[in-house]
Amino acid sequence: MSTYDVAVIGSGPGGYVAAIRCAQLGMKTAIIEKYSTLGGTCLNVGCIPSKALLDSSHHYEHAIKHFSDHGIEIPGEVKINLEKMIARKQAVVDQTTGGVDFLMKKNKIDVYEGIGSFKDATHINVTKNDDSVETIEAKHTIIATGSKPSTLPFIKIDKKRVITSTEALKLKEVPKHLVIIGGGVIGLELGQVYRRLGAEVSVVEYMDRIIPGMDKALSRELQKVLKKQGVKFYTSHKVTGVKATAKQVTVTADDKKGNPVEFKGDYCLVSVGRRPFTDGLNAEGAGVKLNDRGQVEVNDHLQTSASNIYAIGDVIKGAMLAHKAEEEGVFVAETLAGQKPHIDYNLIPGVVYTWPEVAAVGKTEEELKEAGIAYKSGQFPFRALGRARASADLDGFIKILADEKTDEVLGVHMVGARCADLIAEAVTAMEFRASAEDISRMSHAHPTFTEAIKEAALAATDNRALHV
Repeated sequence: MSTYDVAVIGSGPGGYVAAIRCAQLGMKTAIIEKYSTLGGTCLNVGCIPSKALLDSSHHYEHAIKHFSDHGIEIPGEVKINLEKMIARKQAVVDQTTGGVDFLMKKNKIDVYEGIGSFKDATHINVTKNDDSVETIEAKHTIIATGSKPSTLPFIKIDKKRVITSTEALKLKEVPKHLVIIGGGVIGLELGQVYRRLGAEVSVVEYMDRIIPGMDKALSRELQKVLKKQGVKFYTSHKVTGVKATAKQVTVTADDKKGNPVEFKGDYCLVSVGRRPFTDGLNAEGAGVKLNDRGQVEVNDHLQTSASNIYAIGDVIKGAMLAHKAEEEGVFVAETLAGQKPHIDYNLIPGVVYTWPEVAAVGKTEEELKEAGIAYKSGQFPFRALGRARASADLDGFIKILADEKTDEVLGVHMVGARCADLIAEAVTAMEFRASAEDISRMSHAHPTFTEAIKEAALAATDNRALHV
């Protein structure tokens, strides 16, 4: 029987990063993955493939709508080759997952393909595709089994007409009418992909706004921009049924007044969140407790009820984000090595990769009001930037929230071009507890999108933005 200092169950961003850090710190490490490729949901059917399709569809939209504005003329009709677009997406996935394979070999991490199941707190059975079972021993184990798409009790996912994000990433045709249940990150990103490619897109959302976990101002701005792009929104709608035939899906719902409404499309994307995935883990066999939401219970050290077993990522409480899982993976590895790592969950940024992009870190205005914290707000529009005008990316703004007395930055919320990258400056500033004035005094290159951060900080400091 092979024996390890650490075994990691699950090879998503949290799991494989945890394994690498453990190996770097001198621990003999194994990683167990039930699929034939490493990388988990994010690399295989999540973050990476969706961004590849977002990028391809963005190029297509620019070609048909904006190239002529730049003096670029294309003779003939610009056409979509969806099969080639999907193939490119898969090539990106294959290259990325292959990179994880390389990192495992480089760091001398043993990879086991199969379903990892606890025999007890220190032994793990790995059930392989041929049903053979290999048992390994591990002094410590990190559970990183991630999440799966959620659904509603009355919806049957047939993977043909009623689909999840996994199937939406490999459709063989552009939908005529894609009905999306859920106005969160995944639904909006994939909705924008197919809207750009010519589909009619309807988003049916139970809450009174899209991206409900983010600042209300971001929800309003993103919905306004996506409506201009042709996406239809039906907020405060409670879905009551989904019925599919061979070629059509009918979604029924009650509107905000309780009146029944109906949506007919050729595909329905169910995008109502994700659930922790512990199927087949036999957590109870190792003394690991789950809560009533199916999450693995952990303490502040990410330690489960079994003292030698830890859990990270989507399978525990908190935002289901790849970069949050990575931070937790490093945290556990360094804890096992006797170090004193830390994670500030308030400073884990959230991003929506539509165009314009949406990004945020820290507290929202709603959270500050609820907590009774006095704050000041500074906002700057992208359309006032020279760089934004040069690239015709005029939608959106950056908003900085700062403590009314100390001027410490409490939250940064943005929607606009390159916000997924811009948010890193806000995270850095807040990690060092910068004030709005600190940011406003920093030199920002001109012309860049980052100037909007400086201007928003000026607006928050003393309402002295220079270019509005």
